Amino acid sequence: MTQLTGRPILGAPGEPGARPVLSALLAGARAALLGLCVITVPVLGLWVVTPYADGGAAGALRLVAALWLLGHGAPVLRGAAEAPLSVTPLLLGLLAVGQLSRAAARVTARGAGRGLGRPGQGGAAAVWAGYCAVACGVVAQCAGAGEFRARVLPDLVVVALVAGAAVAAGARGRGAVPVVTGLLERALARLPGALRPAGGAVVVRAAGLAAGAGLLAAGGLVVAGAAVLAAVSTSGASQVFAGGPAAVAGVLLVSLVLLPNAVLWGAAYALGPGFAAGEGAVVSPVRTVLGPVPEFPLFALFPEPGEGGWRLVVCVLPALAGVVPGLLLGRAAAVGGGRAAGRPGPRGPWPVTATAAAGLVAALLVGLAAAVLGGLSGGALAAGRMAWLGPVPWWTGLAAAAWVAAVATPTAVLARFRFLRAAGGRGRVPPVPGALAVTARRGVLLLRARAHRAVTLLSGAPGSTDGTTGSGTGATTGGTTG
Repeated sequence: MTQLTGRPILGAPGEPGARPVLSALLAGARAALLGLCVITVPVLGLWVVTPYADGGAAGALRLVAALWLLGHGAPVLRGAAEAPLSVTPLLLGLLAVGQLSRAAARVTARGAGRGLGRPGQGGAAAVWAGYCAVACGVVAQCAGAGEFRARVLPDLVVVALVAGAAVAAGARGRGAVPVVTGLLERALARLPGALRPAGGAVVVRAAGLAAGAGLLAAGGLVVAGAAVLAAVSTSGASQVFAGGPAAVAGVLLVSLVLLPNAVLWGAAYALGPGFAAGEGAVVSPVRTVLGPVPEFPLFALFPEPGEGGWRLVVCVLPALAGVVPGLLLGRAAAVGGGRAAGRPGPRGPWPVTATAAAGLVAALLVGLAAAVLGGLSGGALAAGRMAWLGPVPWWTGLAAAAWVAAVATPTAVLARFRFLRAAGGRGRVPPVPGALAVTARRGVLLLRARAHRAVTLLSGAPGSTDGTTGSGTGATTGGTTG
């Protein structure tokens, strides 16, 4: 009995056999089913609580299948007119890719730990096959006549390609960041000597990530500001939420799923080109031209048609997003790229031309990412004038690269001179993140000491002045010393 209970049921035999492959197949299928469950539970819950739901549970399951396919970027057809629907809910796509990558990484690590050969040998392919097997069932569920209809072969190809990329990334144990670093190292090595930032691939990548995070934050601020303006105005609010609690819950769920798309649209708006809202309609800070749009809460955030006026203030946000990358590149130029990235490298500072070239390369990297993400966030909502909604990829990429280059490059050059001057007196260049952290910590400690002193004085405690002053001085001294 002890031998039976102590023996692992799913353990692999000593020689590579069928059990590891079966386990990998189940891991891929489990990743796909988990994504389906995330969509199925809220959709069926809304179908149950809706008093006048059209159709039965089969229609709700067809909607689940359509949303799952859309999350992978696979377009579906809608209605009797077979209008194309290709707007990708990026939140569902991130969930699917993340689950599949983790499943492939676990299977590969398990196989390598058991000595089953090279990492990824057979296991990654089995994970991909299990995921695609579930995809075949989803496409079959959504293939017949109905409100949403899948295109069998194109949808399967798209899902297979997305799943293959996610499995390959998880099996190799390398995400997009190391791949980008390797490409940057090879690209920077081809530059002439005066333009080559030695050992700067990691720093340029970090500057690009900082600029991208700043642009995403700008998009989030634009969406939040538009939501506040739409909330204070009561026009159309009663129509959106007139369907009862079920309609409100459905609207909130759909808005949450499309929130990453809305943030990217807001970033494109802050960059200047804006985004298309149908044929002949554009939403930008310079000018907004709108036509009839469907009644949807995210569309209610669109500004009123007309000239931009005060809305041009949002263009300051991309400019602010280029300051931190410029400081990072300026410090790296002062100390040498290898030392700034924590690697052994040249000790001499970069030339001014190399510093400017690093800023331009980071801007190109951000522009390429903005173009790709802008294209993924848009798509068709119907035929005719709704054939494309979202940012125009090329205009968005060019605007992002131009903003980052115009701000980060001169900031990097000026920061280089500033850090070199500071290093001349003290012998070392102060780190930008460390200096900011120390300053923030000192400010927090000083604020806490002053708040404690104010509370003690208001309470009228005896000897409060001496005790509080000593406490505040000690806190400040400790913060300075630390």
